[in-house]
Amino acid sequence: MRGMDGNFFEDLTLGRTFDHGTPRTIGEAEASLHIALTGARQPLHSSRYLAQAMGLADRPIDDVLLFNIAFGKTVPDLSLNAVANLGYADVRFLAPVFPGDTIRARSQVIGRRETSGGKAGIVYVRSEAYNQDGTCVLSYVRWVLVNKARADVSDPAKEVPALPASVEADRLHVPTLHGARRSLQDATGSNRFWSDYAVGDRIDHPSGMTIDASDHTLATKLYQNSAKVHFDALAMRATPSGERLVYGGHVISVCRALSYDGLENIVSIAAINGGSHVAPTHAGDTLYCATEVIDRIRLPSTPELAALRLRLWGLKDLPPREVPAGALPGHPAVVLDLDYTVLIPA
Repeated sequence: MRGMDGNFFEDLTLGRTFDHGTPRTIGEAEASLHIALTGARQPLHSSRYLAQAMGLADRPIDDVLLFNIAFGKTVPDLSLNAVANLGYADVRFLAPVFPGDTIRARSQVIGRRETSGGKAGIVYVRSEAYNQDGTCVLSYVRWVLVNKARADVSDPAKEVPALPASVEADRLHVPTLHGARRSLQDATGSNRFWSDYAVGDRIDHPSGMTIDASDHTLATKLYQNSAKVHFDALAMRATPSGERLVYGGHVISVCRALSYDGLENIVSIAAINGGSHVAPTHAGDTLYCATEVIDRIRLPSTPELAALRLRLWGLKDLPPREVPAGALPGHPAVVLDLDYTVLIPA
């Protein structure tokens, strides 16, 4: 059982499992509010008519909205006492979620280690989200820095899981769609498809978005993420940042929304291969982003769709056009480094 104060590092023992509380029915209101908070324009998540023309039952819930809601289910048990969420791996979107579906989440601790300072520890967790029919719609690993209840008591046990560097093509969920290329071009006005991108291409997305305190707080409430670092300004005054942190999943949502220009015809996110929040984001920061094409992947299961492996860079207070080629890794403006795989018409 979890107390009202949440679990600390000592409580998150290897192999411990959680069936997280509060299943969530995701409706049209959540989809619309997500657009209002991020400006997302990804076409398949915006138009029921387009989705049905391509053979889906309805417009699917935005991939990152699903991820953030599923993530939020896990927070009371896993990261209520987190210092920071550090990274992700092996994230797979396994089935579409439509308005009216109900999501629940389950997690297992798969690794843990104490930090060198001894005041906190890093916990590795595999989490899965299921719909009302018991279908697993999302699976992912994340690692999080969690405070210890007793900083004066050493916990030398160490188990760091081996994680894949990427999600292989044969593990990607690829939907069956019809006329995707024609339908998307009509909807977006863009004629950029899989063959128009080359490995090594860098896309400097032109728009930026300033993160307002009201927007990031409301977004985190939408996700039902109750982590103290995002809400409790009084408690955060005593931390090195002195203020609340923007939830990293919302940073991903905003950067993905900004990446629409130049990647208009993406069907969906199939996987997140890895990612890290390189630096914190606070209210008042302005986010920009750039994308690099890492790989082009043919999908033998369907001639209509192919995959692009992309690296999305989120930058704080600096447009990417001001960053020279090759200078993004290690650049001080980078707050997000996300390696993910998308589906796009071939």
